[in-house]
Amino acid sequence: MTDTTVPLSENEPRGDLCIRTLAMPADTNANGDIFGGWLLSQMDLGGGVFASKVAKSRTVTVAIEAMNFRKAVYVGDLVSVHANLVRIGRTSVTVHLEAWVLRRKDRQSILVTDGNFTYVSIDDHGRPQPITRDGATLAT
Repeated sequence: MTDTTVPLSENEPRGDLCIRTLAMPADTNANGDIFGGWLLSQMDLGGGVFASKVAKSRTVTVAIEAMNFRKAVYVGDLVSVHANLVRIGRTSVTVHLEAWVLRRKDRQSILVTDGNFTYVSIDDHGRPQPITRDGATLAT
């Protein structure tokens, strides 16, 4: 398995596009930059969509590791979150997420943040459940 804490390419996104949104003035800090927490929440939303698709169930975030805030995000940037599967455990899915922006003025894609997020598959009562595919448990 490759080390997903460092992207294989800083020139183009890897993985499935999970979410795309526009950074707005309401999402800024006192310096006029987009809050890191806002960006983190966008990544978590996109990663949750991806994890639920893989697990074929509801999932909840249980860990965020190896976050790298590489560049600032500005008002007007188009933010895209891409997901890559790292690992499927018995009840968990680890996903490497990359946040890329398309800047308004130069229309260049830039990797701004990446990290590993782990989600757990849960049942209707909120308890962890094994991840299955076609009736068979994927990992023991």
